[in-house]
Amino acid sequence: MKQMTATGTTVEEAVQSALEQLQTSRDQVNVDVIDEGKKGFLGFGSKPAIVKVSILKDPVQDAELFIAEVAEKMGAPVETKTEVHNRDISIDLAGEKIALLIGKRGQTLNSLQYLVQLVVNRESDQFYTVLLDAEGYRDRRKETLETLAERLAEKAVRTGKAVKLEPMPSYERKIIHTALQDHHKVKTDSNGNDPKRHVVIEPR
Repeated sequence: MKQMTATGTTVEEAVQSALEQLQTSRDQVNVDVIDEGKKGFLGFGSKPAIVKVSILKDPVQDAELFIAEVAEKMGAPVETKTEVHNRDISIDLAGEKIALLIGKRGQTLNSLQYLVQLVVNRESDQFYTVLLDAEGYRDRRKETLETLAERLAEKAVRTGKAVKLEPMPSYERKIIHTALQDHHKVKTDSNGNDPKRHVVIEPR
């Protein structure tokens, strides 16, 4: 976090001095007053005001800049559209070479999402959840997983044996669990440790 300590004859003067040196505005910073100073009498006994001014982090800006840099280095420049709901940040990516950023079964997109979440939260006082999508990929993947869940549930019932799925991130495992939560003939569970944690579908 970029910050500096500044002095002035008053707190406001000290803050203004810091803003000019940081080249930012009052609404973009957090101000801690270290010493309010003292005017003194006829110039004697005066003390300067001391403040510490810190530039506030913008999690959305951090996320978008990081994505732009990574995409550029991968040779797949993208445009981003961001929506923020409380502490949930949803970012949709679009570009001519978007498939490069999605990767096989969304693995590249999932990895990028994980990195963006680290970047957003590294200096934040609040925890933000980041969800990356790429031209509707998440919805298509959800449909694929729901179809897969039904097909493998039928296999588990037919064979009478548990069926183990490939490792998936937590929100994809949740799609499988949700798709089969009302199924009367199978139950689901998650086994293993990340990044190899996976869903197991078992006949009841």
